[in-house]
Amino acid sequence: MRILVVEDDGQLAEVVAEALTDAQYGVDVLQDGETAWHWLESIAYDLLVLDVTLPKLDGIRLCQRLRDHHFSLPVLMLTARDTIADRITGLDAGADDYMVKPFDLQEFLARVRALLRRGNSGMAGELSWGNLHLNPSTYEVFFDRQPVSLTPKEFALLELLMSSGRRVLSRTGIIDRIWSLENPPSEETVKSHIKFLRNKLKAAGAPEDLVETVHGLGYRLKQLN
Repeated sequence: MRILVVEDDGQLAEVVAEALTDAQYGVDVLQDGETAWHWLESIAYDLLVLDVTLPKLDGIRLCQRLRDHHFSLPVLMLTARDTIADRITGLDAGADDYMVKPFDLQEFLARVRALLRRGNSGMAGELSWGNLHLNPSTYEVFFDRQPVSLTPKEFALLELLMSSGRRVLSRTGIIDRIWSLENPPSEETVKSHIKFLRNKLKAAGAPEDLVETVHGLGYRLKQLN
């Protein structure tokens, strides 16, 4: 899952980004609303964490613009102003949830999880593909009841494949979805992660070709019989 944080307080942005990264989300951080608008036009995010007070384009107007252009991604709005009128303004602009600074990081992460479940039906419960099962809430993977131990990036890669079904995912598309734009890997890194993922699934009893290579295009899961 990929999250965009738009916050002009550098220290808070760093803390939030670190907490989200530790929770195994892909995170990008921006400091003004206008740049965020351009990124949101070209990159598919699963959640927007949005400060109200921003340079160039404030959070309220950015949220309104997103809804006016039929963007449906969940928005968690952050603000230092704790009045009923401010909350109503944020929610009326199209925000899905609202937190007042300073806030508890554990509550913040719980709000993030709730919004991601609400915004993506694939996150509402366990993902399954034949005998392969992935639980996004507990970060557990099983093949035919055999646990599969994955690194955070391998888990994110498998989650992306399972939620995409038979759609082919290109290497660049995979990079866009599960790595930060500040430090994207090479396509060879994606190949290595696919190899390690296949080996771990095979060791648990999965078919060697459960993750298929579609030559010249990318990867997808093998068709179920």
